[in-house]
Amino acid sequence: MEQQERKPRVAITHGDTNGVGYELILKIFEDPMMLELCTPIIYGSPKVATYHRKVLGLETQFSVINTADEAKENKLNLLTTFDEEIKVEIGQPSEEATEAARKALKRAMVDVQQGLADVLVMGPDNLPDFLSKEPEVLRVRMADELRVALVTNLLAIKDVPEAITKQRIVEKGEILHTCLRRDLRISNPRIAVLALNPPTDNETDPWGEEEKEMIIPAIEELEQKGIQAFGPYAADKFFGNGDYQQFDAILAMYYDQGLAPLKSLAPDDSISLVTGMPFVCTRAEIGVVYDQAGKGTVDETVLRHAIFMGIDVYRNRINYDKPLASPLPKLYKEKRDESEKVRFAIPKAKEPKKDETEKKE
Repeated sequence: MEQQERKPRVAITHGDTNGVGYELILKIFEDPMMLELCTPIIYGSPKVATYHRKVLGLETQFSVINTADEAKENKLNLLTTFDEEIKVEIGQPSEEATEAARKALKRAMVDVQQGLADVLVMGPDNLPDFLSKEPEVLRVRMADELRVALVTNLLAIKDVPEAITKQRIVEKGEILHTCLRRDLRISNPRIAVLALNPPTDNETDPWGEEEKEMIIPAIEELEQKGIQAFGPYAADKFFGNGDYQQFDAILAMYYDQGLAPLKSLAPDDSISLVTGMPFVCTRAEIGVVYDQAGKGTVDETVLRHAIFMGIDVYRNRINYDKPLASPLPKLYKEKRDESEKVRFAIPKAKEPKKDETEKKE
């Protein structure tokens, strides 16, 4: 059966076993309509799932399987990722709970890489963000139409300037551009690049060393590659004036610069698309939220959106890649549209005025 003819198989990890992962999963698949969209495979423990189901008073049914190829359509499949007994203490962090999350994620990644599942959706856990450490991988956080990616990840502020290089900005910009086109099917995306330093009052020389030596040359190189990159923009005015609404994505230099505004403008939990990998991976940015675990009060919408996003990206990639497999030769040379560049260009620094003597000469 061809990819587009069958339901996508979605591997969902259970996350931290003392957190809200199972509550989110069990609530989502109470709705039988979800089984019409995909074939879900939960990577976790039947015993732990049953325990959470009982505590929460839910009746969601699941079928236990041992390998991904046993998964059946129209059922919630639960793949056993470990056999040993673990103590479940809902709402309490523990090394056991973290290790259970790690085992589930490791098994799910192997299966997705082998083609046994089409999409990986990561449940809430406290595991390190190891995926984004790979140079070819980029984590795009999104809430509604606001999309933010980072040049550096989880670095101390003092280490950020050294980590920012022209090459790194260009690489992340290219990955983000490909993500917007291939994963989200935005045909001609506009990317805003933020400055590292606030601009000075000197109109003829407003930017710091990093902007002049790294960021501006990187933007120019991205433009030469046919990518609509604009900036650099001072983060305070960019977000404060609502300029972000004119762009399809934002490339921020460091964690707080990009994610603090995202969480302020979109206080509800966002989702992440981890792009640059050979498989589709999304994540619900909800956190483990131990204080709400086991109470039945957590809103499952954010994980549902992560699943929807994973399915959409999976299908978008198929549709995007299919014509590229046997492209037709171009019969004409495309002319680049410079209107967007003019529209979003930052005003150039004012030239010093010539005195009257110079004018006469």
